[in-house]
Amino acid sequence: MSDGPRIVVAGAGAVGCFVGGLLAGAGHAVTLLARPRIQAEIRTHGLTLTDFGGMARYLSPDDLNLAGDETCLRDADIVLVTVKSRDTADMARLIACHSAPGVQVISLQNGMGNRAALAEHLPQHDLRAGLVPFNVVAMGQGCYHRASSGDLVIEAGPADLAARLSLPDLKVEERADITALQWGKFLMNLNNALNALSGLPLKAQLQDRAWRRLMADQWAEALAVLRADKIRPAMTTPIPARLVPTLLRLPTLIFTRVAATMLQIDPQARTSMAQDLAARRPTEIDALQGEVQRRARALGRATPVTDMVLRVMGWAELADEGLPHLPVTALRAEMAAGQDRQEG
Repeated sequence: MSDGPRIVVAGAGAVGCFVGGLLAGAGHAVTLLARPRIQAEIRTHGLTLTDFGGMARYLSPDDLNLAGDETCLRDADIVLVTVKSRDTADMARLIACHSAPGVQVISLQNGMGNRAALAEHLPQHDLRAGLVPFNVVAMGQGCYHRASSGDLVIEAGPADLAARLSLPDLKVEERADITALQWGKFLMNLNNALNALSGLPLKAQLQDRAWRRLMADQWAEALAVLRADKIRPAMTTPIPARLVPTLLRLPTLIFTRVAATMLQIDPQARTSMAQDLAARRPTEIDALQGEVQRRARALGRATPVTDMVLRVMGWAELADEGLPHLPVTALRAEMAAGQDRQEG
């Protein structure tokens, strides 16, 4: 029996099962609060964790605590929130109802509104923002694969949470500038939608200069909106946010050399939004491109790339046919058509 903190992963999907599984495998007392489908997979097959560097861990069903009932939150010392952004407020209410004041709650989610949504319901908890820089792919039969590199980053605070949670295969860092770093990750995550619409593996998309140019245009547009709103994103990589569009527009041979760390990705990896669209699940487009559009409209700024991505992703979700496998020329044509409609 572990004498360390009791950890509940609230909303254990791909990221939650991977992070929670590694913590459980290292001897932490971990409960995965998960949907019935995921519980059934793990109870049948166990939990297999792999990564692009060759790591492989297996946990039998007997090694794991699985729960479908939020009352498991009563015993938590640390709650890792890994639900989709649209479910954050509901999860915050459950944590408030079932956990004790002072429990440490860490948001490991995409998007920028999650900490505020949690804080509204959890004023007496030790709340930390966090970011997950790596991509996790649900392979089926209880297998979750980390397909890209990076270490977890959480908001600095008391109790040295990073030291308590860090593992050889899951390093955790505390940073005081977490909000700026989250905005940098937010910009990176804007490609989730383009990757989903392309149907391409992420590495293949990054090696296609036409796609990178569209990624660069989207990044530059969003960065201009954030700066107009007095937001200064920071990056966990040595490349400043302002230089990323220039990097993306480089010829492929030069880009491949300069951005070698960005290309530490499994050849078949796709973004989380691509996985959601392929599985006919609602995407997090509103927490990403939707956030850019709302801020731009409040500032009176035009965002033709963002508007186009929101339109096309909306059509893809309504079609409910999985990944649309659109060529980049189709997205460029729709962006031009959208601008023509606006001007007409």
